[in-house]
Amino acid sequence: QVQLVESGGGLVQAGGSLRLSCAASGRTFSSFAMGWFRQAPGKEREFVAAITWSGGNTVHSYADFVKGRFTISRDSAKNTNYLQMNTLKPEDTAVYYCAARVGYITAQAMGVAIAYDYWGQGTQVTVSS
Repeated sequence: QVQLVESGGGLVQAGGSLRLSCAASGRTFSSFAMGWFRQAPGKEREFVAAITWSGGNTVHSYADFVKGRFTISRDSAKNTNYLQMNTLKPEDTAVYYCAARVGYITAQAMGVAIAYDYWGQGTQVTVSS
């Protein structure tokens, strides 16, 4: 069983930055995938970014609307991933959920919610105009 603990959400003005963290409990995994999805009020959950690794191979994936603004990274020793969000916009306002899957997943699956087995409780990000 993997438990995910998110942190780093909050209120920020448009153009500002936030960094979200997601720590996975348990042992260190040699193959793992972690991603971020978000859900705004009245909208469906959507993919934001993901990172997967197996051995020395790491793959990143981003939704088009965050490319160039958000960066996902990981600290394998801490089983933690980070989502650095820059140049935030009011439309980035949502609850952000961390997701994880033990094992490597394909690039095509990284943006698919059902590919992940574990989910965090979510952290609110609010961007004011």
